[in-house]
Formats: sequence, structure tokens, C-alpha cells
Amino acid sequence: MPRVASLSQPFRGILEFDIAYGTLDPKEGSHKKPSSSVQSEVHKNKTQLRGSSTVLDVKKSLHQQKKVLYPERQEVRMEQKGKSLKDSDTLQQLGIKTKDDRLYVKDLGPQIGWTTVFFAEYAGPLVIYLWVYQRPWLFYGDRAGDVLPTSLCTHIAAGCWTFHYAKRLLETQFVHRFSHSTMPLFNLFKNCSYYWGFTAYVAYHINHPLFTPPSTTQLYVSLAAFLLCEFGNLSIHLALRNLRPPGSKERKIPYPDGNPMTKLFNAVSCPNYTYEFGSWLAFTTMTQCLPAGLFALAGFYQMAVWALGKHRAYKKDFKNYPPRKAILPFLL
Repeated sequence: MPRVASLSQPFRGILEFDIAYGTLDPKEGSHKKPSSSVQSEVHKNKTQLRGSSTVLDVKKSLHQQKKVLYPERQEVRMEQKGKSLKDSDTLQQLGIKTKDDRLYVKDLGPQIGWTTVFFAEYAGPLVIYLWVYQRPWLFYGDRAGDVLPTSLCTHIAAGCWTFHYAKRLLETQFVHRFSHSTMPLFNLFKNCSYYWGFTAYVAYHINHPLFTPPSTTQLYVSLAAFLLCEFGNLSIHLALRNLRPPGSKERKIPYPDGNPMTKLFNAVSCPNYTYEFGSWLAFTTMTQCLPAGLFALAGFYQMAVWALGKHRAYKKDFKNYPPRKAILPFLL
């Protein structure tokens, strides 16, 4: 039987699982029958892997032995520090042929659905910002509304913030197609802390009674840029959705379609991140708010990391990948 090594708690060291594996005969392309001792294990566990078995089959086999390790919680590798294997990879393709071959499994910890995480991290900013927009006494005191009237910029900023996160919630429900169904449970707390915390920080300053709005020209030019980038971001998400059939993990090279906003694909691999950063940059100039600028920079840093990773993956997976930058045209 193959040997499976665990890379993280709660399982340490080499784990032996009762998984029978018929040795692949390279000449005839068929499988030799397992020994009698292995056959008894197959009968007991009703699990047998062959050359045509996939990584997903391996995960299901491990799950039979360790119930806590459901497939979504596992990451299977050929090497301890190697790349995660695709669920569709077969043992024959990976060169797993004998009982001495080894696969490594990392326990990713408790998992939660991507959609659940997205709804939580996006609904929070929507509720928190609109609450602070009302100038609650908890932040500004009982007579906050009597100090100065709310400026037009503050109203428009609340509308932009609401539009952005309402759009994200709708995209999560109707547009996005995720290549993985789950993510680590810890990400729920990490992502919500980031989005909810920054929302309170930004909203407090923009809705403050002493907030100083910019000029009317700066306000409306920035608003136009914000809306343009929001439309561009949605256009890219729709284009990416159309690349992946429902229920599929298929990857294709993204190209511009009939929507002119998708022409940014000619310059960068992840134009959705480019437009996203553009939206928050415009929001920053519209409000002249330092916390909003910090939020834009923090978001850009994280999106740049993701974009560079996806850019490398595109170039590795597609030999004919066109020359592009990752997130900023001609720069990064």
C-alpha cells in the first residue's frame, strides 16, 4: 500500500492507511492483482486504488480511514514543499507505481464554503458603514447631528460604498464560479477582521461632523472614475465567468470580448484587480480621506500578491501565454 506522510497537526509523521494498490505493469498497461494480504484489506475497507485512480480518490480513501480528513480539508503533494496536486491527476500520471512511492498530505484545518466567507466579509462593511453614516452617539456623541450638516460628499461616499459591497454580494451569488468549494475556517475571521475593521476606520472619518469635503469638480471627477472602474471590474468578472463552464475547474487564457472594458486583458493578467484598485483610488481622491487611502494601498498590496501568483500560473500552464504584466500595465 502507498505511504502517505502528514505535513501538519493533528497528524504527524508517516501515516499508514489501508489502501490497496495494484502495481501498474508498464508493458501491458494493466494492473497486477494485489497480494492476498492486501486483498483482505480491500475487503475490509472496500477501497482500492489503481493507476487510473485520481488524487480525489486518494483523498476519499484517506477520509475513510480518518473521518476528520474530509477531501476538502486535504492538500496532496508529491514533495513536502511541492505544489498542490490537482484532484483530476491520476496516480499513473504522477508516477505512483509501487507500495514504496509516497504522497504527502497537508491537513488544511477545518474548512468553510467560499460563498459563506464572501457573504460574511462583504455584508459586514455594508451594515457597519451605513450604521456609522447615521452618526451614532457611540462614535460622535448625542449632539453630533447638530454640529454641522452632512456634506454632499459624505452622502455620495455612502452611496459609493453601498454600491460597491452590494455589487460584491450580488456577484458572489450570481457571477463567481469558484475553483475550490471551501477555504480554511481561519480565513473567515481574518478576512472579516480586515474588511470590518477598515470599514469602521474609514467610515468614522468620512462621516465625522468635522469632515472637510473637496471641491465640487474633484468630487464629480472622482465619482465618474469610481463608477467607470466599478463597471470595468464587473465586466472582467463576467468575462472570467464565461471562461469556466458551470461545475468545471477548466482554465483558459482570458482575452478581451465585445465589451471594451475587457481590453485591459491585453495589458495585464488580472484586470479585475486593476479596476478594483482604481475604484478605491478614486474613492480616496473623492473624499480626501487618509484612512481611505490606507485601505486602497493595503488592498493593492494583497491584490498585487494574488495577481503575481496568478500571472506565474498562467505562464506555467500555457506555453503560448501572451506578453502581459500582472496588475499594472507596463509596470507590475
